[in-house]
Formats: sequence, structure tokens, C-alpha cells
Amino acid sequence: MFSVNAYAAPSANEPLVPTTIERRDVGAHDVLIEIKYAGICHSDIHTVRGDWGPQSYPLAPGHEIAGIVSAIGSEVTKHAIGDRVGVGCMVNSCRECENCRKGEEQYCLKGMTGTYGAVDRDGTITQGGYSTHVVVTEDFVVRIPQGIELDAAAPLLCAGITTYSPLRHWGAGPGKKVAVVGLGGLGHMAVKLAHAMGADVTVLSQSLKKMEDGLRLGADHYFATSEPATFEKLARTFDLIINTVSAPIDISSYLQLLTLDGALVNVGAPAEPLPVNVFSLITGRRSFAGSAIGGIRETQEMLDFCAEHGLGAEIEVIPADKINGAYERVLASDVRYRFVIDVSTLV
Repeated sequence: MFSVNAYAAPSANEPLVPTTIERRDVGAHDVLIEIKYAGICHSDIHTVRGDWGPQSYPLAPGHEIAGIVSAIGSEVTKHAIGDRVGVGCMVNSCRECENCRKGEEQYCLKGMTGTYGAVDRDGTITQGGYSTHVVVTEDFVVRIPQGIELDAAAPLLCAGITTYSPLRHWGAGPGKKVAVVGLGGLGHMAVKLAHAMGADVTVLSQSLKKMEDGLRLGADHYFATSEPATFEKLARTFDLIINTVSAPIDISSYLQLLTLDGALVNVGAPAEPLPVNVFSLITGRRSFAGSAIGGIRETQEMLDFCAEHGLGAEIEVIPADKINGAYERVLASDVRYRFVIDVSTLV
């Protein structure tokens, strides 16, 4: 084991503070990554504050990691020293179950190992990317192609794949009408990706204050959900709705915006249940579904797609000592559209 600098939450009710955490020594199949940038995800805030259940503290969050390989194990074949690489929301899985064998490690039947706050294979609790270095088995490290800057690439490891996976799975593309609920950290990437896939894209936001941004990012249409006429005008319009918000919304009203056989897919993760009127489903053979990140193969596919289309996250880079302020701004929706920590400031 060796120590590295990090920012961690001492408890659910305290600000994150500079500290040190332990990393395992580099094993035969491991990659040591010098982290350059780490994105701040809404999930980080939910997790460290105990919204999704009790945690083990101190806890260093961060699952949007971009950096450079600085050492490799003796049997590593997929990565080399100096490679530009990333790590997302998971760092291991059983590798043996049906879902893992299909390349859907995020749905590992024995439970994938999260990048932070999970029990690692050695029994320790995983610590995330708000740190200078991380050691990850080579199979859960992806290549960041040239053409994507490392800072703009970091959020792709969560926000990018979380929206790319359902867009691909539910067939976003030419001839399909896709709506994105919320233009935030997830939503802005959903708009970019759906547009690049060739879909007709609509943003559904509480107000029109981000309309100019939404159209710039690739939306064809933009509507305010605070206006009752929106739901009347857009009834039975969309083939696919991606709900990116991590707060309760009236799901049944949004289901009415789907055409026959349309699907509303939840990728935001509010702490509260989302009740559904079953007649909103029955009357249009509609589906209400959920989706969690993507497997390693699909994550690499997403990064290659972003490089091909010149896509990266819209970011605000901050020093490490601004993390707590950034958390408050995320909760106030005061970021356009993802905070990224410059890890060189983590000293």
C-alpha cells in the first residue's frame, strides 16, 4: 500500500477536506494512473451525504477520472506507460456471470465494484478520483482518444456513457424524435450525443433560460415544462424521452408525451420514489425504464464516437479547494455544465 493526496468527506454532514488515502501496490494486471482531472457528478454529492444509504468514512468520491498511465503490472497488455486513459463508475466485477460475459459489467449479477464507496476485492473500501493517483485493473481502464482534451473527457466517463447507453439501446438516430428532460450535467451530453446520432432533439426544461445553450449544443426545439401548454402541444410526440434530472417529476405527465411504443428512460436518480399512473403506460403501450452507465466495451465505443464527432463535456475547471463551493452550486443548478477538478491543485 502507498499513500496519495486526496479530498474526502469525513462524514455525511461535514465538508470535504484535504487528506491522504491508501492505494494498493500495482499488481500484475494493474495500471497506476496519475489523475489529471476528475469530474464532479451529482452522484458524488448524494453518496457522500448519505442520500443513497450509509457510507464508510472518510470517503473520497469521484468516478469521472482522466489521466496518464504512470506504471503497469508485469502482465498488462492493454495499456502502456504514457497512455491517456480514463476510469468511470466501476473498477471491477465478477467477470463470470451472464451479464459480465455479455460486456454489461455494470449489471454484474454479483454486483459491480464501484469506483468509490464499494468493497474492493481485498476487502477495503474503494476511494475515488478526487486524488492524485488510482490503481485499477487493466480491464476497467479505457483509452481516451486523441482529439478529446483530458479535462473535457473526464465527465464523459459518467455523464457521457450514462446518456450514450440508453440512446443507443433505444435506437436514437435519423427519423427518431428524442426529448431530453433537464439541461444539466447529464442533459447537455444527451443533447450533444442524440444530435450527433442524427435524431430530432427537443429539450424539456423548467424554463427557457438555457434555451440559447440548448440550441447551440444541438437541440432542434426547446420547451418550458412550467408552461401547461407544453404538455398539450407535445402530446404523443416522442419516440424516446431521456429523463436526466435527479429530482421528483410528474412521470405520468411526461409519459403522455410519448408516441405509440415510446419509452421514457430514467438516468437521473432521485432519492424519492417516482409514482406512475399505470394508465399513462397502458393507453399507448408505452414503457417506463431505467438505465445505468454502460459496460467497458460500450464506454470505449462512446469515447471513440465522441472523438469522431468532436464532442466533449461543457466544463468549468476548478482548483481542489473549491470543491465544497462547487457542490453547493451543483445543488443550485449553477454550473454550465460540469465541474472538473484540476488535480494538479490537490497538494
